[in-house]
Amino acid sequence: MNKNNWYVITGGPCSGKTTVAEILGKKGYKVIYEMARLYIDEEIKKGKTLGEIRKNEYEFQKKILELKIEVEKKLPKDKLTFIERGIPDSTAYYQQLCGVEKDDFLEKALKECKYKKVFLFEMLDYKKDYARVESSDEALNLEKALEKSYQDLGIEVIRVPKMSIDERVNFILSNL
Repeated sequence: MNKNNWYVITGGPCSGKTTVAEILGKKGYKVIYEMARLYIDEEIKKGKTLGEIRKNEYEFQKKILELKIEVEKKLPKDKLTFIERGIPDSTAYYQQLCGVEKDDFLEKALKECKYKKVFLFEMLDYKKDYARVESSDEALNLEKALEKSYQDLGIEVIRVPKMSIDERVNFILSNL
């Protein structure tokens, strides 16, 4: 039984998650932005390169999972909150980018995470940026693995098709 009011926004790299999350935030909703991007930005401010930050992809993914767990522990359960990339996203990243199928720390985290629904954004045209390391093929594989990671936990996944940003925002709000 779900005991919180949290909704996940997920999808492969370059699917428009952050843009929609920012609009939801401007509309007054509580939004938790993608931990990987926030962490990378902080480390770059300290003078590190993306290569240094992601030198060991498994350790990088583990750090991101730790940050997600830490943030979710502090979230009010009754406040409607949008989370850009939930804990189960780590399953897809561990498998697709690290080749890790089983991890005890991840398994424990998955048993404790709960969400009302998950909005899975369909991929847009892939564009590489300063923080992305995935190829367009890897991004598509991640999209499929993300959907499976939530479905395997019995969490409802709603696919958000390619449409305008405003239409995506309205689609999400009409499917809460």
